[in-house]
Amino acid sequence: MKTKKIFLLTAALSVQLSFAQFAKVVDKDGYVNIRENADANSLVVGKVNSDEIVYVFESDSTNKAWANLSNGYVHNSRLKYIKSYQAVPSTVRDANKAIFKSGNIKVNIVSGKFNFKENEKDFTSTLYGDFYKEQQVWGIDGTVPKTHYLSITAQIGDKTIQIPEKEIENLFEINNKSTSCYYDRINDILYISMLNSDGAGTYVALFTIEKGEYKGRTLEIPF
Repeated sequence: MKTKKIFLLTAALSVQLSFAQFAKVVDKDGYVNIRENADANSLVVGKVNSDEIVYVFESDSTNKAWANLSNGYVHNSRLKYIKSYQAVPSTVRDANKAIFKSGNIKVNIVSGKFNFKENEKDFTSTLYGDFYKEQQVWGIDGTVPKTHYLSITAQIGDKTIQIPEKEIENLFEINNKSTSCYYDRINDILYISMLNSDGAGTYVALFTIEKGEYKGRTLEIPF
């Protein structure tokens, strides 16, 4: 019975996640309004600046012109979906690594088993959640983490960019087969997108590298 429930939850999440994705705000005014409902006349409840990354959830509105964010709606015309950029194809995607390559772009992701016993002292559990080295833990839901990232490296032309260890050390339960890379050639921006773990522990991550410099990550629980 428990196995059946896990299967149904995973199936439901797969359908839900197929409609959800990262996007960048693109607006000539420098920002976009967040509306309470999917309606241009709806109350403005916030703003998002241009070039900021947002996560678009499966919409619960019949008006598909509007994107569903965690705190309201923005019009789809003000978004550039990350998946719409040039995809960098993968050459390898397995349990231990993912490699993407196209022209002068190469991304190398290495993952492996996590030794919980050796690192248990660095975990703390509070009323606000679980933490590893004082950062929120992603990918586990009351379970012991089994896998983690060892390194994420990108090469663009003659520049090599290493994602800082601090940015990947709290991400667990890696699924390299659900990792993708996209390149905005006009603005020289590389995006590395991940969907890791499963069930209640599922999370998505987006790493951004602009003009050969690491700019940061965006993390979200996609449901």
